[in-house]
Amino acid sequence: MTRQRIFLFVIALLLIVLSWWQIAAARTGLIVQSLSRNGIPMLYVAPARSQPMPGVLIAHGFAGSKQLMLGYAYTLAHAGYAVMLWDFSGHGANNKPLTRSLQTDLDTAYKYLLTQPGVDPQRLAVLGHSMGSGAAMTAAIQQSDRFTATVAISPTKAAVTPQFPVNLQLQAGSWEPRFIVNAQQLLQQAGGESQGRSLVIIPNAEHITILFRQVSHQAAKTWLDRSFGIQNSSTYVDNRMTWYGVHLFAWLLILGAVAPTISDEILLQPPRIWQRFPARGASDLLFQAAIQTRNCDIVSKSDRLKSWLGLILSPSGAIGALALLNRSTDISSLGGVLVGGALGIWFYAAGIVWLLANLRLPRLTLAGLSLGLGLFLLLWVAFGAMAQVVWLQWWLVPVRLQLWLWLSLLCFPWLLASGIAQRQSSIKSRLIWWLGQSLVLVMGLLATIQILPQISFIFLLLPLFPLFLAMFAIASASVKDIWAYAIGCSLFFSWAIAAAFPLVG
Repeated sequence: MTRQRIFLFVIALLLIVLSWWQIAAARTGLIVQSLSRNGIPMLYVAPARSQPMPGVLIAHGFAGSKQLMLGYAYTLAHAGYAVMLWDFSGHGANNKPLTRSLQTDLDTAYKYLLTQPGVDPQRLAVLGHSMGSGAAMTAAIQQSDRFTATVAISPTKAAVTPQFPVNLQLQAGSWEPRFIVNAQQLLQQAGGESQGRSLVIIPNAEHITILFRQVSHQAAKTWLDRSFGIQNSSTYVDNRMTWYGVHLFAWLLILGAVAPTISDEILLQPPRIWQRFPARGASDLLFQAAIQTRNCDIVSKSDRLKSWLGLILSPSGAIGALALLNRSTDISSLGGVLVGGALGIWFYAAGIVWLLANLRLPRLTLAGLSLGLGLFLLLWVAFGAMAQVVWLQWWLVPVRLQLWLWLSLLCFPWLLASGIAQRQSSIKSRLIWWLGQSLVLVMGLLATIQILPQISFIFLLLPLFPLFLAMFAIASASVKDIWAYAIGCSLFFSWAIAAAFPLVG
């Protein structure tokens, strides 16, 4: 390694340590405890004190988890609230399929919250996002004697009235117009803006980023303080997502510093175990053949043009494949997972079309396979290790591990084609490829949703795809072996899909 790479490696390690220290510091003065009741995974977050505290139930949205709502939980817990979060059936670590009523899960969390020491049963509130907002408002309407206040973020529909729920706050992001309309309709249905009714528009936020906006956290806290008549002096601001970003950036620095050196060592020299092999001459010949195949892959302008053409045409194959499947089956629940299975098919069919434009495939080597597994492990730790305690249920329950295996195969063709297209590219060319892939992917998925609206939830996830592609572009520049890039990134991307989307029976 050069001095510059060693310097980057040391800086990255320091940033990782600092990030974890900040995440741990956010728990100071709090109890953060994992629980389970009736097969429902829960998380209890509360001040480390026993005097009577108001309690809050926090419900996540579709394809979310209890971790996704932790920004509200930490903000409220530092302000003196006892908070209970849980995974709805089919979501996060809850391995039961999404078949039973959301209200059943919410009621279980409500009863378990009341068993926690110091929780005042006369001072309870409920907060929910998207799908969870509907469950929260419904609970506050049907059991109006239980809840003093309700906060509905990015709200769906509910049978609100001028009387119930009491003390209703609605929030929507300025970049999610459909949910702003929902919120405005609910506000009008509830009797309009008044002492017990409020609509807050969170600036520069859409359906996902609203959950990480401090403005949203503080608006919810202020509303609950007002509803309970609490004079709150808490100054806590939830910056955990910022430190998560620093942590991820540091690991990508490590990838950029270490991967080129490891790649050269593995791909340009026979492994030591081969040197001990009895037929060393034959093994060396095989290894040199693999190196020659890698080094003689000259990319012409014609090859580049074919790759671009394949990328542009790839969504047509994905749309056609899903349209054909839609004639004989419910594509929204392919493979026992809502929407995620259809997304996997989309990447598979699009990847096959893109690969057809690159008829010359590189040779897979044992070294490339090893590098691919190493890349997967690094991305898995970089993205998921801290995500588990900050915003995402990253550990997969057994049923999701099974999904991961076949989703990996579905995602592989797209990432192999992406690796081939970017081979021997300069930094400028990789940036152009990232922009091109992002545009084609987003526009292709938008076109798919227009034709097959039953998977329209993908629309809310579109801002995430360019971020994943940016990570993959960095990986491609660091690990120059095409098969290593495709194997590592497909295993990682499919893990993220398996972790996020709800299970169905």
